[in-house]
Amino acid sequence: MLLAQLQITIVNIGLFVSLLFLLSVLVKRNDIADIAWGAGIFLVALISYLTGPQTTVTALLTIVAGLWGMRLALRIFLRNLKKGEDFRYKEWRDTWGKWFYLRSLFQVYLFQGLLMIVIGYPFIHAAVYGADSQLGILSVLGVAVWCVGYFFEVVSDYQLDAFVKNPANKDAVMDQGLWQYSRHPNYFGEVTMWWGVWLITLSLPFGIFTIISPLVITFLILEVSGVPMLEKKFAGNPKFEEYKKRTSVFIPLPKK
Repeated sequence: MLLAQLQITIVNIGLFVSLLFLLSVLVKRNDIADIAWGAGIFLVALISYLTGPQTTVTALLTIVAGLWGMRLALRIFLRNLKKGEDFRYKEWRDTWGKWFYLRSLFQVYLFQGLLMIVIGYPFIHAAVYGADSQLGILSVLGVAVWCVGYFFEVVSDYQLDAFVKNPANKDAVMDQGLWQYSRHPNYFGEVTMWWGVWLITLSLPFGIFTIISPLVITFLILEVSGVPMLEKKFAGNPKFEEYKKRTSVFIPLPKK
């Protein structure tokens, strides 16, 4: 049954990312992959809910996936409307040369589709093993943890957007609001939310295996594409180096 559910998800997500790739070729912007990230994982959750048992727990999982994924997709869409292609994709466009489109298909879109399925595995798992699921202590605790993460991501994103829009802050480093306690409070919120999702599914049969989702997202953010990439981008900036000395890199803590 798990294999069948995985097959359904793989086919639908494969079609989703393939259409995204074709759209990226037409509009000549690979950063639409960023917009589709949250929407894609919500699609995994929605497919799982519609093809699996529709219980209170599976409905709750679908709701938190939608609140997270669609807000993120809308935010990135509105942000990208006013600027050109993201610097990372521009760099790849230049360095990949004649292999750009082929590498984009596999390295950006199909690989992202795979990550959507891995990160969204708790929703797939609930579609298979959640028929008798009921709200319990772990589910309530998971929702509470998820809400903490959602608060950090939404509020820190709002504070950062307001800061960037203010012309007086040009060349300044964001160190206000939640950003005075963590250099990456939005990423802290992201990671916290996925640990909350894991707690919601932990009471399901074999629920321990859904830990792959928060483990992978934590690794990606802390070691690959999140914190390291931004720290490298601002490395050497005197204001940022001073900010680093007094501010926790990830977990919100009082200023040093």
